[in-house]
Amino acid sequence: MSREFDIVVYGVTGFVGELTARYLAGAAPAGTRIALAGRSEEKLAAVRERLGAAAAQWPLIVADSDRPSTLDAMVARTQVICTTVGPYLRYGEALVTAAASAGTDYVDLTGEVPFVRYSIDKAGETAAATGARIVHACGFDSIPSDLGTYLLHRQAQADGAGTLGDTTMVVTSMRGMASGGTIDSVRVIAEQARDAATRNLLLNPQALSSGPGEIPRADRRSEPSDAALVRASTIDSSLRGTCAPFFMASFNTRIVRRSGSLLDYGPDFHYGEVMSTGRLPVVSTIASAAVAAGLGVGLGAMSFRPTRALLDKVLPKPGEGPDEKSRDKGHFAVQTFTTTSSGRRYRSEMVAQGDPGYKATSVMLGESALALALDRDKLPERSGVLTPAVAMGDVLADRLQAAGFTIGVREL
Repeated sequence: MSREFDIVVYGVTGFVGELTARYLAGAAPAGTRIALAGRSEEKLAAVRERLGAAAAQWPLIVADSDRPSTLDAMVARTQVICTTVGPYLRYGEALVTAAASAGTDYVDLTGEVPFVRYSIDKAGETAAATGARIVHACGFDSIPSDLGTYLLHRQAQADGAGTLGDTTMVVTSMRGMASGGTIDSVRVIAEQARDAATRNLLLNPQALSSGPGEIPRADRRSEPSDAALVRASTIDSSLRGTCAPFFMASFNTRIVRRSGSLLDYGPDFHYGEVMSTGRLPVVSTIASAAVAAGLGVGLGAMSFRPTRALLDKVLPKPGEGPDEKSRDKGHFAVQTFTTTSSGRRYRSEMVAQGDPGYKATSVMLGESALALALDRDKLPERSGVLTPAVAMGDVLADRLQAAGFTIGVREL
């Protein structure tokens, strides 16, 4: 309460930033002290006007990643900084170190493994010392993945069922599109992947599982492939067909494995992610192969400058997104399966309405910020560079359920 604000939303002049601010305007309890931040006071004022009466008195803060002193001043005024300014490899480094130094909790939407690794190495020890919770990946990447696995861990512990073993998230249904910000992050990573050290980091399945300066060497074969077709019955005997690679698995899996390391999911915990393409064996195999080929071609095209220039003309740009009607029609449903060390089988699920990358993500990011700002007495006493599950766990799950998400876990 010694800080001027509970939450500062940085980047509200962007598409997802404004959606997040709009969500907070409707969902934050009366009296929650929120400010809007960005580079242009004129644009900030226009956003505030569009948000309506609930946000009419929210202060405006001018801050710019190119002027670190403005970031230092901003984070010193708030309990939580909520940022949608990406790509984070390009714009996020100064802000995350400023938040760690100020003891300010931090949430973002990054899907960039190198940025999270940077945060661990450059801000982890400082954040642990100041008490700051640095929480990355608080949107569709990677809350469904992270909380789904956390709920399995918690239930297995409560049942005395042992530790987690092979665990797989299956995207059973999804309608939506990748945001312009996510696509811009892919562009940046594709450029950086030309560097051998970055390439090795991206290929390391345990790239985020350790502390500052402690990147373990890990064989890619030690964890499920992010790009392979998977026979569904090998995930759980109740499933049929062939599953395709999930396009965000290469990031989400690293976040979940970090949670597994910090919360000790067990020595035999292994985690992967796939997409369901149906239960019919032949049809699902053909569809899954097409998805895998499309992902490979797409990533290759993004890595090659001439083809990337062509894609840039048709893909969404940062700050762009679907209209409200399209966002409302979106949805996602995921199920996460595990077998514990005692042989017991569990399944968690998360289902939500709204485009995963836009509407649903604004709910997840907004509720993450509210959890850190308003539920501090309920949160685990942890600090440093964390994950959504490690930082907020049950508190965030309860908040998302209250916001309309279906979340649950059951033994099979």
